[in-house]
Amino acid sequence: MAIIRNEALHKQVAAAMRQSIATGEWPPGTQLPTETDLAETYGVSRPTVRLAVAALRSEGQLDVKQGRGTFVRAAVHGPSANLDRSVTTQGDTFSTPFDAWFNRAEEPTVYRTRTDAITAPLLEMDQDELMLGCDRLLTAPTGDGRALHRLLLPMERIEATPLAQHPVTTPAEAYATLTAVGHDLTWRERVSARVPQPDEREALQLSEAAVLLVAHRITCDQATGLPLLLEETRLGAETTALTYVIDAHKPKRAKASR
Repeated sequence: MAIIRNEALHKQVAAAMRQSIATGEWPPGTQLPTETDLAETYGVSRPTVRLAVAALRSEGQLDVKQGRGTFVRAAVHGPSANLDRSVTTQGDTFSTPFDAWFNRAEEPTVYRTRTDAITAPLLEMDQDELMLGCDRLLTAPTGDGRALHRLLLPMERIEATPLAQHPVTTPAEAYATLTAVGHDLTWRERVSARVPQPDEREALQLSEAAVLLVAHRITCDQATGLPLLLEETRLGAETTALTYVIDAHKPKRAKASR
């Protein structure tokens, strides 16, 4: 490698490695040579190689597999799974495309928790209010995507319903339970993105460059607007896309003044 003055060595090494990936010299799945071998190839020190590898990892071009080494990642051409966020109802029965994900769920974890700085505003409650939580790791029916799903049930809103005794339920089943006790339901949703935590990255099998999508769905009573339950779905943006059906709404007419 010809050394260019006034440019950091690790950036030059990263550019050379990037070229090897782009030209197919290192195709997807290739295990990189050791740091020592790379240092000899490029005529630099091992710390310089380490910085170059870190740069390519942050770009999502390389993956480090614990105990095995560093590998070239396959090119990501878009999410391989779609998660349709629509809700369908027939009478008091609800269904969502998400239901199929629960057929491949791991054992749920049920626990008591309290509203915090994130959940309290979404539920229009004070902080430190008691809730039941149910966490599950889900897998897409195709096997190509994973999601962490959390169902949060505010005790003061669901204590008179069967959900208080049976919090392990799918969203569609929870909607049916709320309808059965007299609620006419509507939903609103907020989607944000952030860097995944190490445990989230491991559970969802995400690359080091992956971004985490976080979808919060609030189920409300349509007449009062009161939030009844909160769902949080976390998934990798590179593996799964959220899809929505959007309907146009007519603006409400202002009441004529007398």
